[in-house]
Amino acid sequence: MIVRSHLHGMILASFFAAIMMIGANITSMVPFLVIGGVPITLQTAVSVAAGLFLGKKYGALAIVIYVLIGLAGMPVFAQWSGGIGTIFSPTFGFILSYIATAYIVGRLTEHNRTFKRLAAAALLGTAVNYIIGTNWMYMAYMLWFAAPDAFSYWMAWAWMMVPLPKDIVLAFLAAWFSLRVYHAMYAKKRMPSTKGGVA
Repeated sequence: MIVRSHLHGMILASFFAAIMMIGANITSMVPFLVIGGVPITLQTAVSVAAGLFLGKKYGALAIVIYVLIGLAGMPVFAQWSGGIGTIFSPTFGFILSYIATAYIVGRLTEHNRTFKRLAAAALLGTAVNYIIGTNWMYMAYMLWFAAPDAFSYWMAWAWMMVPLPKDIVLAFLAAWFSLRVYHAMYAKKRMPSTKGGVA
């Protein structure tokens, strides 16, 4: 991770919370980017990146800040929604899953920064997001929300196949970019000493 101090971590967590707000709505302005009531957003990629860049503590904190702001009533969730009533939305499981995604990705990559490790953690975090979010959505439609005609568990997963390629590609890009940033920040620490000057 790139966090250097507690203050630095808090600043970066706030920054990633703001990026989550943008990522939630950057694509939801277009009606056809809503599939089965699930808007296609960049939140999964941002939560993965939060874990990769900030580690488990500050990565998860960034998403917690974002969630609390939304539940307090600010329209920062997808489709400019917010408020405590969002808890009953079929998509609230995805919002909760972003916290777990950032934590797991950060936990797996804080002390191992190879590309394979970063990419594997990013993909695992994406899978956690899909598993929690899709199961919550199915439960919501079956128990307290008006389900579409002929709705089934497999239909819920079929809807999620639409954004899946995008999230896989972005997971790899987040892993690659975080590694480049890490190398750029710590390249000088890995350079050999040049004491003694040039003969």
